[in-house]
Amino acid sequence: MTAQSPARWTDPEQQELEERVAAAELAWLSMDVDVQTLRVEIDNFALIHHQLLGPLYARLDELDALVAEAVAARTGRPEDLRRAAEARQQVEELPDLDALFDSVQEQREQSGRDGEPAPPPPAAPAKVRPGREAQRIYRELVRRAHPDLTTDPAEQQRRAAFLVRVNEAYAFGDAAALAGLAAEWSTAPEAAPAPDAPDRLEWLRRRLEWLTAKIAETAAEQVRLEQTPMGELLALAPQDPDRLLEQLAEELLAKAADRQAELARLLGDPSPVGDRNPSPAGDGNPPPVGDNGTDPTHSQESHTMFAQIPSSAAASVPADAVLLDVREQDEWDAGHADGALHIPLGQVIARLGELPDEKLYVLCRVGGRSAQVVQYLVQQGRDAVNVDGGMYAWESAGRPMVSSTGQDAYVL
Repeated sequence: MTAQSPARWTDPEQQELEERVAAAELAWLSMDVDVQTLRVEIDNFALIHHQLLGPLYARLDELDALVAEAVAARTGRPEDLRRAAEARQQVEELPDLDALFDSVQEQREQSGRDGEPAPPPPAAPAKVRPGREAQRIYRELVRRAHPDLTTDPAEQQRRAAFLVRVNEAYAFGDAAALAGLAAEWSTAPEAAPAPDAPDRLEWLRRRLEWLTAKIAETAAEQVRLEQTPMGELLALAPQDPDRLLEQLAEELLAKAADRQAELARLLGDPSPVGDRNPSPAGDGNPPPVGDNGTDPTHSQESHTMFAQIPSSAAASVPADAVLLDVREQDEWDAGHADGALHIPLGQVIARLGELPDEKLYVLCRVGGRSAQVVQYLVQQGRDAVNVDGGMYAWESAGRPMVSSTGQDAYVL
């Protein structure tokens, strides 16, 4: 009968610490991946919000100032004059958002030079929220390659540099690049003491203390991100932020149209504000006179105003026009203009180089999203025209349509 080797003795305290450290590492890494994912989404959302909606917000601020100035010019009331001055000051004191984003970029680059994994650069992302496959690979890579899984400085630096590449690929939603990085990462070396090393117990105590503090720090950072203006806005539509941007654009365009109509009424109606009833013949109220003896409403007409978004009726679009459809994939598949180029709204900035130099006629479902894109393209110096009424108008005009499925095309 063969004698059995005695069971190996295990320090109960060390065994408990091993389990607690393992559980704490799993909890912290899961939280850290969630926070890094949230940060990428907020950065991407803020960038697209600034680049696509920024011109619309600026247009509204300018129109608000012009309306207030027109009212003040007609009434001459001190309260209206004060409101006009405040509205104009708000336009003139708007921060330089481009400079602000440059500053953020410099901070990211400095963070990378200091050895920490820098967040992805604010280059134009393909979408606010990367696809599910990209999310899955990203989370797995961060769990496997996180710098804090090792205590060796050289290994931490290697992991940090690797995660910079991972974060950049994730910011663009590039699942293929992430898959390549996953294949590249084949080992996860550790510099921790061996399980039977004399200093293992003390290392476990320090590791658990560090992980506990890290969990609290990560939780606080998640709360901070969620409470930022962009974090709260993103929380309104966490599963489909690109649609949220489209809705915001349509609301801003509607508000701008109302302001433009109000301004046109103020500049075109000679009667003072608050007195729209015509005066008896020979007893009309003359327009207010400015300090220089001129009609102060005339200066309102000379203000630099936002040009109307170039537009065209669907029936008037040339047969050989270059068409750009900015709807989502399911809308495109259901039915689109024959020969059109398809780039969803959330990808226009990232794929700007794919657009031909020719005049572009931009389509969406009803004209809101396409107007947003035209506004942006015009600001970039591109020749772009919004197709009024979108694909509904295109269909009503009997213009050719096809589907991606081979079935009868229709507007979704």
